[in-house]
Amino acid sequence: MGFVGNIKQTAALNLKNIIGWKTKRKIIIFSVDDYGNVRLDSKQARDKMFANGIKATSRFDLYDTLETSEDLEVLYETLTSVKDKNGRHPVFTAFAMSANIDFEAMRGNGYASYSYEALPVTFSKLKGYERTWELWQEGMKKGILQPQFHGREHLNIKVLMEALKRKDKDALTCFDNRSYTGINDTGYSTIAFPAAFDFYEFEENETLKEIIRDGLQLFEKNFGFKATDFTPSASTSYSHVLEPVLHEGGIKSIHMSRIKKEHLGKGKFGPSHFFYTGKKNASGQYYLVRNCVFEPTEKRGLDWVEFCMQQIEASFRWNLPANISSHRVNFCGLVDEHNRKEGIAALQLLLKKITQRWPDAEFMSSAALGELVASDKS
Repeated sequence: MGFVGNIKQTAALNLKNIIGWKTKRKIIIFSVDDYGNVRLDSKQARDKMFANGIKATSRFDLYDTLETSEDLEVLYETLTSVKDKNGRHPVFTAFAMSANIDFEAMRGNGYASYSYEALPVTFSKLKGYERTWELWQEGMKKGILQPQFHGREHLNIKVLMEALKRKDKDALTCFDNRSYTGINDTGYSTIAFPAAFDFYEFEENETLKEIIRDGLQLFEKNFGFKATDFTPSASTSYSHVLEPVLHEGGIKSIHMSRIKKEHLGKGKFGPSHFFYTGKKNASGQYYLVRNCVFEPTEKRGLDWVEFCMQQIEASFRWNLPANISSHRVNFCGLVDEHNRKEGIAALQLLLKKITQRWPDAEFMSSAALGELVASDKS
């Protein structure tokens, strides 16, 4: 990287941690997105889609499948291999979807209307997933996997239905393979296909509010408790007008990027807003900002374990909790077992280094951090 590069990286690691809720405690959070989401059905489906012209633009298009029993078993074994000073294991706050596309129902109605199925139904109908929902309950009971709300489904329904209506080749190819990945042309500069809360016309937020209400109710039905923590799914034009509805549904804390421009509609954006952990909005919710990144299967020429350790070090230097951002794709092995092995090996090493470097570290869920911030007890 060179001397100048090292100075810039060190400065960036420190500057982003100057402002925020402070604590002397060495708190470690793992905020992991995309659980419960069907993106790729299988390796066979992926290969068929690629053969029909679908192009992979990211590792999500290559490896991201609904978590399998083996994915969870290996993850649990890794998480339970270490403990913090209180005897607690690391917690994966699994930001999860409440539902997925009901491919069969939509095919049956000729794609005339959108249909979804609750997450437990998805697990029950897919081959090879017979024990996965049971393992979900086990992870929750052990306190090592805590679901929180990521959205009802991880796709933009508006652009999906418009693509199907115009008989978009890529969309139909994906549906033929019970998948939705590699669809890049949405027709809107402000909407990404997987981004559930992106919009073009500002009035579309009224529909998104109803999706949130429904998604939160379904989350409670699926998991047996109300979600209190939220990360919008891949949404860059997510609007803060949704937050009162989230508040009504029980959401107390919201993960937000450090700097965000408010989309006003039709591609027009207002001024940038600055967020930090502990900032409070008009609905009384607290923002949580992830200040560490751990994406061990993303090829960026980084030693991800060492890079994450440096970010944790900077967080603690400024008396902030280390909120580590990651994605399920790092720990998926259905399409390629090597992908999971690589991600899990890095996670195992990271956990070992954390507990060795900071014997007084405390593992905590993201929701618990939100409650701590709200209590103002550092």
